Amino acid sequence: MENQGIVRNIVSINTPPAQPGFLGPDHTARAVIYHEFEQSDPFIILMDDFLDKKDDAPVGGPHPHAGFETVSLLLEGEIGDEMHRMKQGDFQIMTAGSGIVHTETIEGKSRMRLLQMWLNLPKADRWATPRVQDLAYENAPVAEKDGVKTVLYSGSFAGLHSPVQNYVPLIVADIRLQPGAKFAETLPGSFNAFLYVIEGSANVGDGAQALDIHQVGWLSRGGAGESSLLAIEAGAQGARVVLYAAEPQHDQIVSHGPFIADHQEEIKGLYSDFRHGKMRHVSTLSQGQRFNY
Repeated sequence: MENQGIVRNIVSINTPPAQPGFLGPDHTARAVIYHEFEQSDPFIILMDDFLDKKDDAPVGGPHPHAGFETVSLLLEGEIGDEMHRMKQGDFQIMTAGSGIVHTETIEGKSRMRLLQMWLNLPKADRWATPRVQDLAYENAPVAEKDGVKTVLYSGSFAGLHSPVQNYVPLIVADIRLQPGAKFAETLPGSFNAFLYVIEGSANVGDGAQALDIHQVGWLSRGGAGESSLLAIEAGAQGARVVLYAAEPQHDQIVSHGPFIADHQEEIKGLYSDFRHGKMRHVSTLSQGQRFNY
């Protein structure tokens, strides 16, 4: 039997409040990760955005990104345009890399919930050629056993393997547990990892630490090359948790507006490139830069 190494226990819990979002009065946002990169590496930001738009006025628009990847999981509704539309359960990684412009416009009445993360790129890949990878819900690897359904979007986990390509080793899994169901799977011990509760409640680790809806539980870590065990038991109402786990990169970053860089001077250069039209729109990417799974 595989050595399971350390047990992943919860070392900190936070409950991000719902705050007014930038898309108007029908938008609320929870900052699941924000301004804590030294502890959250390689995760820069994670927002839980909920929109219940009741009018026909368009919101959003085109904006640039560079120096990182966006990791998006659509929990509810639809988002996008005629060229590409994400549906409930779909997943996308957009590698902004050297710079890209994309448009997130929502027209008409809409109800949606989106988890969108900014994921750091390794220093050597900071300015990678932009690409977009889409994994449709119906094509995501799934395992169902003993009252637990695991949908894997990125990485290898729970005997599943995602086709999505990663610069940073990254696991993203949507884990749904029936009331009282138990789940135990191994993770690389060195990965920084946390659970975000979408529905119900769960008890985590050998201390059965409770996590409730809208709570974030950061997990203990092991050393390089070590394995670890993630154990979850659902509460009386069942549970739905999203697991994020990734290898820290241990690089300092500079963040300003929509850009991530290694140095402040690079930020100025990125703003200049955007102003002078040197960043291509995501809709103009070649077939070799778009991947659909």
